[in-house]
Amino acid sequence: MPAPDPTQPPPEAVTPLMRGIAVLRALSHAAGTLSLSELERATGLARATVDRVTATLARLGYVRLDGRDAVLAPRLMEVGNAYLAAIRLPDLLGGRAAALAAELDESVSLAVADRDGVRHVHQATRRRAMSLSFRIGDLLPAERTAPGPLFAAGWTAAEWTRWREHRAADPDGLDFPAVPPAAVPHGEGFERRAAEAGRRGWALDDQLVAPGLVALAVPVRGPDGRIVCAAGVVSHTSRHSAASLRDAALPRLRAAVHDMERELLAARPAGPGPAPSPDGGPAARIRAAKGELGRDFVESLARGLSVLTAFGEGRDTLTLSAVAEATGLARATARRALITLEHLGYVTAHERDFRLTPRVLDLGHPPLSRTTLAAVATPHLAALVTRVHDSASLAVLAGDDIQYTARVATGRIMSVDITVGTRFPAYATSMGRVLLAALPPARRAERWAGTGLRPLTPRTVTDPGELGAVLESVARSGYALVDEELEEGLRSLAVPVRDRAGTVVAAVNVAMHSVRRTRAQCVDELLPQLRATAGRIEADLRVAGRFSPVATA
Repeated sequence: MPAPDPTQPPPEAVTPLMRGIAVLRALSHAAGTLSLSELERATGLARATVDRVTATLARLGYVRLDGRDAVLAPRLMEVGNAYLAAIRLPDLLGGRAAALAAELDESVSLAVADRDGVRHVHQATRRRAMSLSFRIGDLLPAERTAPGPLFAAGWTAAEWTRWREHRAADPDGLDFPAVPPAAVPHGEGFERRAAEAGRRGWALDDQLVAPGLVALAVPVRGPDGRIVCAAGVVSHTSRHSAASLRDAALPRLRAAVHDMERELLAARPAGPGPAPSPDGGPAARIRAAKGELGRDFVESLARGLSVLTAFGEGRDTLTLSAVAEATGLARATARRALITLEHLGYVTAHERDFRLTPRVLDLGHPPLSRTTLAAVATPHLAALVTRVHDSASLAVLAGDDIQYTARVATGRIMSVDITVGTRFPAYATSMGRVLLAALPPARRAERWAGTGLRPLTPRTVTDPGELGAVLESVARSGYALVDEELEEGLRSLAVPVRDRAGTVVAAVNVAMHSVRRTRAQCVDELLPQLRATAGRIEADLRVAGRFSPVATA
């Protein structure tokens, strides 16, 4: 009998799951946003299918439908986070990478092999006008990176054949959209460079990925001696040539890698993972979503994606029974999802155990790993404005002021006219008082010590003692209501927004003319809505900030 065609899906494959992943990949490769018509062309799916898939992904929180556009949502990062938590490298080695970046004053990254490519799974970057960093999860061709030759040094003859066939079939590098086309065929001499890297134990990228970028990488080996990742130092030719980077950084990079390998050797096995969800787990949530969306909800797509998020810390490998238990799916359903995901390259199987592959990061992680607090908050602010019919904003503390970083205005004839970037004195605003109240009492007083508090209206609190008491009250109650202290006729209510660690990083508010609602109505009607909005923003921040820093300004 003829051998099965590996390019064709097996009979047990779940077609709706394959279609949904095609949509997510198309969005990821298009920087996170495509119109529904563009999705139809990019995936080759019928428009009705695109509509059902995007509606399902929106109901799961993975995509946001904005008019005619589909936009990747931060919650999708929980899929890539499952892989990053399972491999544990960012958690175990991230501190060493950050220390090396500070010591060298250069960016440091951790990368893993993904077939004939390389994906970065962690970065410790240095803030400069010319930033040198990759997006977490971007797929780079092995021959154009510093880690690539290190991984290729251990390739089998079959893997080298696959690399040659892939490059011949894709001479323009379209399978690597994160990097510009090569000016010259960098694949030439790659086998020689890989052999040299294997002998030397280090490799250089001399402007192969991009002009002006140089990088040095050293392999990090696990307790069994196999390469688990590569640690790399990245610089710019204005600071280093490839040779000077090697001379300056190689000894310290090797020392850091030695410490990383000791960390891996001393690492205790991860725990068994979280207990089953009290709400019945993914299966129960999928049933609830299907009840809301009806026939337009693609249940098999939702089930398949829940299999990916069944993995994580303490769950790096799972049997079929464990996957079924974690997701609440029937064994037969979980088995078909795993077969489909293995065919697509997102899961690998060894005997009875399944494991996620780095390709999982291809599902939205690169564009979403650069998200900002403002981008996370804006859709939630828009939903709040739709419900309460007043303007909503997000602001951060900037010295003695607050600075607006996101805002959605209402369409009223008489509305609060403030733009992103506007700054106001923190002491006289609701968001400012929420942010000041989150500081230790001694630091609060430092904000206006010796400078005095300027009255902006007859109602502005200008006595330091009185303001201190107001901030204590805000800290206890968790909200601030400011009535005509910034501007006459302006009333606003604010609550804090906290990051994964529970630190207040921003505030959200609703602002209105004082005739719109009484103070009591603000507390009774707006405060629950405002707190719910802050909670949704925080939920997205917890996912988005798990392995990638979320810029607050």
